[in-house]
Amino acid sequence: MKMLKRVTVKKNERGLLLRNGDFERVLQPGTHWLFSAVDTLRVEVFALEQAAFTHGLADYLMAKEPQVVAAEFLRVELTEHQVGLRTENGVLAEVLAPATRRLYWKGLVDVRLEVIDIAASAEVPAPVVSRLVQTQLRQRAVAGLAGVLQVQVPEHGAGILWIDGKVDRLLAPGSYAFWKFNRNVVVELVDLRLQALEVTGQEILTRDKVALRLNLSATWRFTNPLLAYRSLAKPTEHLYRELQFGLRAAVGTRSLDELLENKTVIDEVVTAQVTTKLAGHGLQLDGVGVKDIVLPGEMKTILAQVVEAGKAAEANVIRRREETAATRSLLNTAKVMEGNPVALRMKELETLERVAERIDKISVIGGLDQVLNGLVKLR
Repeated sequence: MKMLKRVTVKKNERGLLLRNGDFERVLQPGTHWLFSAVDTLRVEVFALEQAAFTHGLADYLMAKEPQVVAAEFLRVELTEHQVGLRTENGVLAEVLAPATRRLYWKGLVDVRLEVIDIAASAEVPAPVVSRLVQTQLRQRAVAGLAGVLQVQVPEHGAGILWIDGKVDRLLAPGSYAFWKFNRNVVVELVDLRLQALEVTGQEILTRDKVALRLNLSATWRFTNPLLAYRSLAKPTEHLYRELQFGLRAAVGTRSLDELLENKTVIDEVVTAQVTTKLAGHGLQLDGVGVKDIVLPGEMKTILAQVVEAGKAAEANVIRRREETAATRSLLNTAKVMEGNPVALRMKELETLERVAERIDKISVIGGLDQVLNGLVKLR
């Protein structure tokens, strides 16, 4: 049965004519009359706004129809060591992984491809990095960024670059990007400023078997991050362990009385021991200080009693000293009055004044002279 069919392809479209499911030709914009007596004809229309040609016939066209591909498509074929940067109308649209094979329609969208060889280096070239930074702020997101590691190293820090499990180099402050294709790339950020490390809740026995709980605080910094990460798996954990060992060495070899008499000995011993251990590892210990020394409950009671007894003894010494001074003062006063009647009389009048302050009413018999001479007389 003969069949006549009219197909219209718009200016922003292309048509793919299939005869019995096989590719026959590409239909350009316009009206097409298709005639078939026996075969089944089918037309698939593609909007050129979507430049990517995602169809099961893509591999066939690249293999068997090179003229059609050259006329209608941009052909992309990347090797195992190449990455493609695809732009649409001058704007980066996609990062293509190695071994990618695709076709993109020509015509409405200006599709271009920039090929980069990644075999020699994992680092993304600087001009490309500036195009990848903050791509999320674009009106349209860039596809394929999962294959790119973007790193921002702050001004006060550095970055340790690991490639396939090995330390490669130290990154200075700035923006970087690395290809993750064909390799394992990791960047570990390191803070070069002075840092604090707390060693808390350390239960340690003194030389005289008294259990103490201590909390230690230390300040430190990286002097050579690359050396630190090459020689130590985890520098911070290594420093923490060395502080623990230094604290045990300082407390375990001294008695409780020695520690209480000289509290700075712990800081000095820990600093000296840890500084020696860190030599050659790219770490520097700036300061160590014991924050808390917590005694057991019964030891607190005993020490409180000792302190109380000591303070009581000091108070008794002071009291005896004051009593002796007062007695000596009275003796000196008596010696002065013994040979001086005027001084004796002045003391009598002072005593009379004190007595008068405590009496509400005084009845005088014999006149004022009797009060002055008869009421108070010192012997």
